[in-house]
Amino acid sequence: MSSDDFVKRYGGIYEHSPWVAEGVKSLLEQSDPDTELLASLMADCVDNAAVDTQLELIRAHPDLAGKAQVAGALTADSTEEQSRAGLDQCTADEFEKFQSLNTAYKQKFNFPFIMAVRESNRSEILEAFASRLDNDYNTEFETALQEIHKIARLRLSALENSQ
Repeated sequence: MSSDDFVKRYGGIYEHSPWVAEGVKSLLEQSDPDTELLASLMADCVDNAAVDTQLELIRAHPDLAGKAQVAGALTADSTEEQSRAGLDQCTADEFEKFQSLNTAYKQKFNFPFIMAVRESNRSEILEAFASRLDNDYNTEFETALQEIHKIARLRLSALENSQ
């Protein structure tokens, strides 16, 4: 698989961050890599990136049940993930809670709340949201990166299963 085809196929695994796929392609000898190997290499690429680059990656993620979702401006993957968690079916009260938590979280950490929501429901997400607001910046930065890696693994698995 050419580098362009590889990036076209895997460039969206990390939200709006094709640099991860670009950084991994040169490390692969096989054209159709094993999902676990690819997930591991991509995670290593992110983990070894500069802190500013990691922060850009975190900030590339949309708010959960946020304005981008309402406006239909999410990536296809984010739309599906938030939909599976029922975030497109929030009651008015739940939607207000998400907006309030999104605002409080961003004010405290200066990046959006990140959670691999594909296998969660609205109540679990709201609970995690409120709980993680008590964390310090470094803990939450690392948690965001770990959640992004979970999202990437789920996206890779979904891509593998769709073939």
